[in-house]
Amino acid sequence: MTERQPKILIIRFSSFGDVLQTLSVVGALQLRWPQAQIHWVTRSEFSPLIENHHNLKKAWALDKKEGIKGLFSLCAQLHLESFDLVYDAHNNLRSHFLCTYLFLRGLISKKFHSPVILRRSIHRWKRFLLFRLRINKFEQPFSGQRDLLEPLKAWGISNQSPPAPQLFLSNETFINLNKKTSFIPTPYVALAPSAAFELKRWPLSHWKSLLQMWFVFNKKINFVLLGGPDDLFLEELAQIQPQRVFNLAGQLSLTESTAMIKQSVLLIANDTGLLHAGEQLGHPTIALMGPAPFGFPSRRSSTRIMELSLSCRPCSKHGQGPCRNAHYQWCLVGITPEMVFEAAKQKLDQMTQEQKILHE
Repeated sequence: MTERQPKILIIRFSSFGDVLQTLSVVGALQLRWPQAQIHWVTRSEFSPLIENHHNLKKAWALDKKEGIKGLFSLCAQLHLESFDLVYDAHNNLRSHFLCTYLFLRGLISKKFHSPVILRRSIHRWKRFLLFRLRINKFEQPFSGQRDLLEPLKAWGISNQSPPAPQLFLSNETFINLNKKTSFIPTPYVALAPSAAFELKRWPLSHWKSLLQMWFVFNKKINFVLLGGPDDLFLEELAQIQPQRVFNLAGQLSLTESTAMIKQSVLLIANDTGLLHAGEQLGHPTIALMGPAPFGFPSRRSSTRIMELSLSCRPCSKHGQGPCRNAHYQWCLVGITPEMVFEAAKQKLDQMTQEQKILHE
């Protein structure tokens, strides 16, 4: 007898990096139920990142500007979809409200049913032990995607990340991007030197040294700086050699920045949302991991993790600090430009060898 294919709702409103990591949930659900109808509700600014996923039926957008009125309206629309399963991958006040609404409306409705609700644990007790008492009860190595997939074991789904890519972009995105960036010569390496918290940023002096090494080593490769409008410090990097370093901070949308990564030969990134864009594309990536534990990449085949084994790591949930090491920010300062330069060369050499094999 053929197994019934359920109608599923994923809830993950934000943030940039977490939404990108949650894309693997769509792929994992599709592997379990190939004909399932999978929907996802997220904040409106992130819906363009998910709406082109090959296995997603529909992306629902919540506009924060509409407040509680917008949330009630969205709840009413989702109730009419009559979902069988709901995975709350966010576990916050809004997602609890949405789940409660769908469940209670299903109970009192004669036409629709209540969904089975599965919720991702935040592991508050484990976090307390880790950050306060330095007792680590989390599965090692850390993996953001595995933590999102772990609760799905209750539905017979593996916690292993599905194959990349899990991030898909529209042709329109590439057309718009190429209009904006036609002046940038290829090939180029994409750099993401920013992060939400300063402690998660590889030192600016290290980025400068890395660029200088590349200028001597290779005269053909250029560099693109990706970030937000507030990342004014990136202009210092662009001024080192303006004809080869192009600062696009604040000039691209999230999807355009992701497309820029897709068209690069390599991404080098701090622990930030763009890192997960590279990973979900299956793109060659070097991750500079410092004080925070929950954004660790999960695909070691495409992503090279650079980190130092220190007793003080991880020190905080998001990298907000304070730094507990006698040598300030040593978890990232100790990752030298020479180390990253060698890792980048190895990654590019590996790509070259793989391409040769494919064309033999």
